[in-house]
Amino acid sequence: MRTRPSCSLPLLRPAAFALSFGVVLLGLGACQTTDLGDITGALGGKSEKPGGAASDPRAELDQLRERFRAAPNDPDVSLRYGSALRATGQRSQAVAVLEQATIANPGNKALLAAYGRALADNGNFQQAFDVLSRAHSPEDPDWRILSAQGAALDQMGRNEEARQYYVTALKIAPDDPSVLSNLGLSYALSNELPKAEEQLRKASANPEASPRVRTNLAVIVGLQGRMSEAESIARTGLPPEQANANVAYVKKILVRRQMAQRELSPRHDRPVVGQPDKALAKALSRSDD
Repeated sequence: MRTRPSCSLPLLRPAAFALSFGVVLLGLGACQTTDLGDITGALGGKSEKPGGAASDPRAELDQLRERFRAAPNDPDVSLRYGSALRATGQRSQAVAVLEQATIANPGNKALLAAYGRALADNGNFQQAFDVLSRAHSPEDPDWRILSAQGAALDQMGRNEEARQYYVTALKIAPDDPSVLSNLGLSYALSNELPKAEEQLRKASANPEASPRVRTNLAVIVGLQGRMSEAESIARTGLPPEQANANVAYVKKILVRRQMAQRELSPRHDRPVVGQPDKALAKALSRSDD
């Protein structure tokens, strides 16, 4: 039986339609693991809080900044500080901190994984993929890093190649919801919505799935025109205020895709199944707004 990290991805806002860069980039700071569960993270997703859902990265930020200044080459301090910077939206600063840390600690896989995640957060997907490759050892494969690499490839439009990484990750971590979610979103980005829905339903059925996974499923169902069902999925298991916010988020993504489709195809041509859905990718790229 696989032991999972104790950290989990908190829902900081309406759950973003996002590839998990720990991909979902989960708790590298306090957990001392290369858990890349939610880069998924990535398509507009917010970074997780360091140290699990109970800690507040903003409250820790000043303290961690001072600790980092006192010991800039300490890998644990750098991990925690970089994670806090990511969680508070300071993505460029996180990249700078973690880049410095990897230079000072060459070969530290946890730092490389965190650096790769920060690069992905910052939109440097090719560099993120390359750094994550350095964090991964074929002799001791890490499914979280494989999933994060897949998410980076999806961000670059290399969907079929990305799926090979997800499939490999699932061989190590069968039915992991974050990887299944990434796989489903990969299919969505190539306009294969029934396949996307199949994988996301599998992911959301897992009791360990985060609310983000259900929101992703709601978006996919909504894209297929079943809005009533999408709203029901988006509300599942959440208090009224958060449920309403999730429904609003799903609707926002669907409207943005429609607008992007009109911009990209004035003749209103339908996206071709198996080809990149540029309108969806464009809508998701603005999902932090």
